[in-house]
Amino acid sequence: MILVLTAQTGVERDELLVPLKHFREAGVKAVHAAPEADTVQTFLHDTDKDAVVTADIALSDVNAAEYDAIIIPGGTVNADKLRGNDDAVELVKSFAESGKPIASICHGPWILVEANLLTGKKATSYKTLRTDITNAGGEWVDEPVVRSTENGWTLITSRNPGDLDDFCAAIDEALS
Repeated sequence: MILVLTAQTGVERDELLVPLKHFREAGVKAVHAAPEADTVQTFLHDTDKDAVVTADIALSDVNAAEYDAIIIPGGTVNADKLRGNDDAVELVKSFAESGKPIASICHGPWILVEANLLTGKKATSYKTLRTDITNAGGEWVDEPVVRSTENGWTLITSRNPGDLDDFCAAIDEALS
């Protein structure tokens, strides 16, 4: 079972909906969590409101032990709200401590910076996070998808919605 974690707003639409659809169509239970089990506003390119979806579960009701991996979509506002949410940061830390894969795309890796999980890891992201990732002890590279297995857990990162096919394939591989 896969957990997809977002804030209530600012989520890049395809970075949420494409992985959910991919895994659900593959028969994998994919659960969307947000601070509240309520509506989530997605955006296109951080500026244009798009689909409104409803989270399946509230963050406070998530039991990390029930999930095999976590996906953190981007969207600048989404990522900023998540890194400022102590419960979200602790949840992401618990996945790393349990050795479970963490997958994050675009601005999503900001929560990994906040959780202090990037030391010794190789990662990619939207290009404006390069300095943040480097300052957090990670090695930033400009590639469609990066798999990093250092420190006892797998980190999968991608740059933007154009990398979603590679991103989902890398998650499939990590879970197989």
